[in-house]
Amino acid sequence: MNEQFKDLKIESRLAQIGSVEEPVTGAVSFPIYQSTAFRHPKLGQSTGFDYARTKSPTRKVLEEAIAQLESGDAGFACSSGMAALQTIFTLFSQGDHLIVSLDLYGGTYRLLEKIMSRFGVTATYVDTNDLDALESHYRPNTKAVVVETPTNPLMMITDLEKVCGWAKKKNLLSIVDNTLLTPFFQRPIELGADVVIHSATKYLGGHNDVLAGLIVTKGKELSEQMAFLHNSIGAVLNPQDSWLLMRGMKTLAIRMERHEYNATRMAAFLLEHPQVESVYYPGLESHPAYEIQKKQSSGNTGIFSFKMKDARFIEPILRHIRLIAFAESLGGVESLMTYPAVQTHADIPEEIRRQIGVDDRLLRYSVGIEHIDDLIADLSRAIDLAQAEIEGA
Repeated sequence: MNEQFKDLKIESRLAQIGSVEEPVTGAVSFPIYQSTAFRHPKLGQSTGFDYARTKSPTRKVLEEAIAQLESGDAGFACSSGMAALQTIFTLFSQGDHLIVSLDLYGGTYRLLEKIMSRFGVTATYVDTNDLDALESHYRPNTKAVVVETPTNPLMMITDLEKVCGWAKKKNLLSIVDNTLLTPFFQRPIELGADVVIHSATKYLGGHNDVLAGLIVTKGKELSEQMAFLHNSIGAVLNPQDSWLLMRGMKTLAIRMERHEYNATRMAAFLLEHPQVESVYYPGLESHPAYEIQKKQSSGNTGIFSFKMKDARFIEPILRHIRLIAFAESLGGVESLMTYPAVQTHADIPEEIRRQIGVDDRLLRYSVGIEHIDDLIADLSRAIDLAQAEIEGA
């Protein structure tokens, strides 16, 4: 992102992504450079672009923008969130050990347990907000703490300043998944993290039309390591999707404000519903880590989970919602509802899922930017129809 914008408020920096980086034509929407090869002026000289896997103009603008937004030193755009995670995990070697958030996205668990374990990298899953638990699971071969905050789907919160401080004392890397809050609401590097990761498919893209992952690093040596891995592995984001992602990020501020407003209203509605047992949302004062979230973030995500009192409600609710789509993923302008036990977290063994609360009564709701009255009416109607079916059975 252009240096002249670095001192502006984040809303302005988001809106201006790529707006002054094209000096020849002055295009305010940065072009899509589809080329994979670039001419050399002469032997031993380069324009800075040689081969698109290493660096391409459109991707470069995106990577510089996310690095500045996250207060990092370097950004790396990958072909998916999982590709970004795999690139990060290749920092580690056979025999290395990671401490990872207990309530974890199922895809991350799958990558660690079914792929990285084959190469001798092991993981222990703990409540990363519990320093005693971190200390008790620390080993001489532990190399990093991997944190989701809020977690997906139970919205557990980690005090990043506290945990990143502990990790630094142990000479460990702090890796933080910031997908659910985005740099608009939370910037983990400012709280001590070394690496930030995003499934940019979600809120950053924001329109359910681009698959992407982003990495941000702090520090020269770590950034150089990541650049080597990013280029060597080659799971890089193509120019078209880089452009789509930048376009989505331009409206991130106003979208996140609406997501937060709608999610807070919807969570409050469900908290009072007689058929709902629990609502997991850090924007509610009833959330056990409400004060931690308020301290380290300027706002809240648009996703939360809720647990019905009776598992028989799940199937008819998902069948009767109309405005809200029964679909995987999250973070788009359209509202989506997911059943984690059989979708996003199916790869986590049932006994572990149930232990942390991801059971057959839990639904995850990514609240979109539709009118809140319509969203409440749709879900209320679905619950009422489900109850009528159950009582009439």
